[in-house]
Amino acid sequence: MLPVYPEVKPNPLQDANLCSRLFFWWLNPLFKTGHKRRLEEDDMYSVLPEDRSKHLGEQLQSYWDKEVLRAERDSRKPSLTKAIIKCYWKSYVVLGLFTLIEEGARAIQPLFLGKIINYFENYDPTDSVALQEAYIYATVLTTCTLVLAILHHLYFYHVQCAGMRLRVAMCHMIYRKALRLSNVAMGKTTTGQIVNLLSNDVNKFDQVTVFLHFLWAGPMQAIAVTALLWMEIGISCLAGMVVLVILLPLQSCIGKLFSSLRSKTATFTDARIRTMNEVITGIRIIKMYAWEKPFADLITNLRRKEISKILRSSYLRGMNLASFFVASKIIVYVTFTTYVLLGKVITASRVFVAVTLYGAVRLTVTLFFPSAIEKVSEAVVSIRRIKNFLLLDEIKRCSPELPADGKTIVQVQDLTTFWDKVSETPTLQDLSFTVRPGELLAVVGPVGAGKSSLLSAVLGELSPSQGLVTVHGRIAYVAQQPWVFSGTVRSNILFGKKYEKERYEKVIKACALTKVSNDF
Repeated sequence: MLPVYPEVKPNPLQDANLCSRLFFWWLNPLFKTGHKRRLEEDDMYSVLPEDRSKHLGEQLQSYWDKEVLRAERDSRKPSLTKAIIKCYWKSYVVLGLFTLIEEGARAIQPLFLGKIINYFENYDPTDSVALQEAYIYATVLTTCTLVLAILHHLYFYHVQCAGMRLRVAMCHMIYRKALRLSNVAMGKTTTGQIVNLLSNDVNKFDQVTVFLHFLWAGPMQAIAVTALLWMEIGISCLAGMVVLVILLPLQSCIGKLFSSLRSKTATFTDARIRTMNEVITGIRIIKMYAWEKPFADLITNLRRKEISKILRSSYLRGMNLASFFVASKIIVYVTFTTYVLLGKVITASRVFVAVTLYGAVRLTVTLFFPSAIEKVSEAVVSIRRIKNFLLLDEIKRCSPELPADGKTIVQVQDLTTFWDKVSETPTLQDLSFTVRPGELLAVVGPVGAGKSSLLSAVLGELSPSQGLVTVHGRIAYVAQQPWVFSGTVRSNILFGKKYEKERYEKVIKACALTKVSNDF
């Protein structure tokens, strides 16, 4: 019996109106269900068609294939970053408008706050014009607050969706690539590295898309806030901005350190996962010879090296956050100390405006901007590792059509191959044969004669250095090692094909899998 899966609920976001999308009302049924009882897997909605792995993976794969062909034509190395930018730049640039509006509203909000405070400083109950202006300032201030609340959550929701789509597309490409790797390429990578790419490296895309826009929004907002502060407190604002400017080179250095530590951490993680896979595979031999302690020490040592790099990254991240909180106090102190030394009088409106403006620019420049540098540095390392994996050699696919004459299935002509291209001794040399429909061809020879290498060449796993290997139609390859998929015996025999009772019973009988009676 095949397992029966419950029908997945349709995603309400697909038919949600504008107001529902703005205020996330389409999630209300899920919230109600979660309020009544604990959420279960059946409560989750189906994935949107545009977010499905097949669609996202094939979309990015097409841009990557074009980039590889363009790089071969221009005699340069292909850039995975270019393929990602060409695939997602249009949708991501639109999200930049959210950042522009949000940061603009955050910058002008303190000005209207200062106007309201100034009204109460110079309160005159007989001045009706000033009262009307105060109502206008309060209305604009309230509107800015609402705009910030709506745009902030919308922005972070959509940039996280963008990161999710990029991560899913990358996972799709890595998985498909792993299925097409040749034997030569398998010698250049490990299962641990592939697992690390799918579990750690792709997660960096979820984070980098959140902060990437602040690379340009941070400096732009700093310039705008400096101009507004100049209008409010004059040249004294430069004293506080100098502290922010001093922090920028420090953040750049920390970003480079993040990149270096991320690269070293990934290397140690690859080694640890590879060793763990080897230990799990050979656990019977390890238990038999009582090798538990040496292998445990080996894994512990690798884990300790990995943890040391992660710990250094955590220290750097702590320094980043510490500079954020310390800088906020220093900036305000330096600014108003300079303001007083220049003979100016401090008022409540100027203090509130300056502190609020500094708060807005400080959040962007000393928190979001450094985080953007950190995440971009880590993402660059991940992209480089994924690109190197995607450039590994693949198995050549066979032609699905039969030849016009229908008399040739496999044709090998003057074949010469090398497993190791550096070696001077070929694995197969000057080999030619033809296999036609209805023929049986047996290849015999001692161990090491090249029988498995010949099969690898026919399958496309061993590329010919000279000669030609042509395979028409579909071929089947049965390895020497026995394997069984998890499931029923029938599912292993059908191998995904439709069940046909008569043909299935013939196969069972031919393979001697029918139940034998014990009655004599």
